[in-house]
Order: sequence, then structure tokens, then C-alpha cells
Amino acid sequence: MKTARKWMVSVIVFTGVLLILSACGTQQAESNQTESKQTGSSSAPASDMSSSTMMNKGETAPEFSLLDLKGNTVGLSDVQGKKVYVKYWASWCSICLAGLEDLNNLAGQNNDFQVITIVTPDYKGEKSSQAFTEWFDQQPYDNITVLLDEKGVWAKEFGVRAYPSSFYIGSDGILAKSQPGHASNEQIMESLQEIL
Repeated sequence: MKTARKWMVSVIVFTGVLLILSACGTQQAESNQTESKQTGSSSAPASDMSSSTMMNKGETAPEFSLLDLKGNTVGLSDVQGKKVYVKYWASWCSICLAGLEDLNNLAGQNNDFQVITIVTPDYKGEKSSQAFTEWFDQQPYDNITVLLDEKGVWAKEFGVRAYPSSFYIGSDGILAKSQPGHASNEQIMESLQEIL
């Protein structure tokens, strides 16, 4: 009995030490990310927003600049001063496809925010840019802006881990909220109302 008790105490102490070390590791990783952003070693462009103009809590959103399906360059700087809803999705994702009609309706409304969707050609199972464009041109979604993030360069900056993924960017350029999984139009609007 005493051996079992000693064993349990050892397991509890070992688990506690692991938790403390993992928390320190996470804090160190976050500290390193902050340092790399401050020193400009990240591959994402640095923001020109000063901390005095930030109104929302969070990090500066990655300032992407991508081609849309018509070959036009669209960047976050094009909607500076507006709130932005960014949805990463994939053509093979049934949950993503099921939400496109609602998202198309939302994008067609006169709102105080911009709706942008991004797909990642040749990354995580997505079609090539040409194959995706040919496929999407056959779809009935005229209001949705679709940008092509070749090989997921910006998906990595956003930290996309699953499709669909939603990102809410404030009018100050701050990534105020991120959420994996499907978001209904009501959830999207509520989240955007919570940020400035």
C-alpha cells in the first residue's frame, strides 16, 4: 500500500513539473514570436499602424496581398479603416461548401465590414489555381471575393489549422478574433459588432 501511495505521489509531482515546463515553453514560444515580429524577421510585411491607433485587443493581422480569380491584386491595405471578415475554406470541404450560399448573401448586403474568402491552391489538398478558378466559375456565388493564397503562404501566417476558419479584423488592422469551424451569418455579424 505504501509503495502504491509513493508511486501516486511521484506521478502527481511528475505531472505538475511537466505542466509547469510546458507552460514555460508556451510562454517562451510566444515571447520568441513577439521578438521576431518586433525585429522584422517574420516573412509577413510589418504593419504601419502605431500602437496608439490600436483599439482592439490582439496582434496586427497579417497584411496579405493576393490575386483574386480575375487576376486583380487585393490586399488588406485596400480595406484599411474597415472591419474585415476573412474566411479560409477549401473546395473539398463539405462544411465549407454548405456555408457558401449564406456567405454569398452576407457578402451581397450593405454592411459596415468587408467579406473576403481565401483558398489555398496546391496546399492541403486544394486544386491548382487554374482548376479552382474553372470550378468556381461554374458556381452561383457572384458576391463572394475569393483570393488565391498559393501554397498557403498566408494561411501559415494566420495559423490556419482547419477548414473552414474565420478571422475577424478590426478597422484598426488588429486580428481581434479567430475561430475554426463553420460560422453562421448571425455569428459573423455578432463577432464583428463586438470589435471596433
